[in-house]
Amino acid sequence: MAQTGLPLLSLVTWVPIAFGLLVLAVADDRRPAAARWTALAGAVAGFAVGLPLWTGFSTAAGGQMQFQEMAPWIPLFNVNYHLGVDGISMPLILLNSFMTVLVVVAHWEVVTDKVGQYLAAFLVMSGLINGTFAALDAVLFYVFFEAMLIPMFLIIGVWGGPNRVYAAVKFFLYTLLGSLLMLAAFIYLYHQTNGSFEILDFHRLPLTATAQTLVFLAMFMSFAVKVPMWPVHTWLPDAHVEAPTGGSVILAAITLKIGAYGFLRFNLPIAPDASHALAGFMITLSLIAVVYIGLVALVQGDMKKLIAYSSISHMGFVTLGFFLFSAEGVLGGLVQMVSHGFVSAAMFLCVGVLYDRVHSRQISDYGGVANTMPVFSAFLVLFAMANSGLPATSGFVGEFLVILAAVKANFWLGFLAATTLVFGAAYTLWMVKRVVYGEVANPQVAALRDVGARELVFLVLLAACVLAMGVYPKPFADVMNPTIQELLKHVATSKLS
Repeated sequence: MAQTGLPLLSLVTWVPIAFGLLVLAVADDRRPAAARWTALAGAVAGFAVGLPLWTGFSTAAGGQMQFQEMAPWIPLFNVNYHLGVDGISMPLILLNSFMTVLVVVAHWEVVTDKVGQYLAAFLVMSGLINGTFAALDAVLFYVFFEAMLIPMFLIIGVWGGPNRVYAAVKFFLYTLLGSLLMLAAFIYLYHQTNGSFEILDFHRLPLTATAQTLVFLAMFMSFAVKVPMWPVHTWLPDAHVEAPTGGSVILAAITLKIGAYGFLRFNLPIAPDASHALAGFMITLSLIAVVYIGLVALVQGDMKKLIAYSSISHMGFVTLGFFLFSAEGVLGGLVQMVSHGFVSAAMFLCVGVLYDRVHSRQISDYGGVANTMPVFSAFLVLFAMANSGLPATSGFVGEFLVILAAVKANFWLGFLAATTLVFGAAYTLWMVKRVVYGEVANPQVAALRDVGARELVFLVLLAACVLAMGVYPKPFADVMNPTIQELLKHVATSKLS
């Protein structure tokens, strides 16, 4: 039970799902207001019940799990409904709940077809993602991990672009095939623990070097697809281009983080020796994502595709930081995860604002937007600077820490990692220059109207988060550091039997 006496983790998981089902019950396309207001109430309630996780979180508890809840679920196989959070998972739950509120606000008037079903999918997915981050039983984790694919599959496949079915199936198959290997690893670990699916029991297993390597690779296939790491990244640009704006926001801001979270929750603590042995492999793949995918982003003509490749490059920074096995690297990776949540969501929402007006994502269809949408342009430039890693924005903090850790490990690692500051600025500012600045390019741009009150709500909130985290990242570091220290201490201790 939680420190507050309330089952907070059950609430953040099941309140959005319950409201999602309620939205389906009241859905009526002829009168969509009921579905919209119910969805907003559900999203706000989901975020509100999560706030005590932050205010009640104890940084003095070291890396211990907090707000734990335990109940038997499938006694025959010793499967439990076991939830708990630490300094790694708790900020990600709040990030997800916050993004769900923004997505509901952002699509208040935009989606007019099957409004209730669309908003319900986001609420249900929000609850399932929170359950994934909070699960401390491997079977429970797997059920949440797989179940959240269903609403995202529907969001892309029903409300997406012309090639939505292809993109949705590709997304589903990539993720499903990877996670089947993870399930095999869980079953093996279950037998090694003599009948426990508790993730924390997995952490204490003294596995042989061969077993660690096989378990690491099985889980790697699942989480690498989710991040996504090069070369299993090809589903992401397709999914982003075809997904509606809200789908892109949750996909980039939240679901990619589950892959990176998996490495910290499973790969490193369960297979610490294999993690060290395969660190060079992981760092190489991460640097390819940072450098090569950054160059791929430079040549994109579609704004969504450019930001999608940018996400892959930035997530490469996260996995790079994790496998440097230093406090700065892991903290930098975690901070980058949260920052990327804010920045990528902001960038996709900005593209959505333009798309709602012009119905084009092609950079060549814009030019001189600052002349007709000055307020919007100011926000877009701010988020572009954060995406480029400008100091005093959240994008700088994580990248700086990872580069610092990389330089300490090896100068050339740091040098290659730092190229993202050049490439990130190049592709982001090149896009902004062609979209925002110059003369008004065509009559469509000349007819644009600036952002309204609804759009200002999510732009201002995201701008505040980006600047606050960039100027004062200490609260995040204070929450994350005790868990990071505990994890690194655990990974440094050999588990070879």
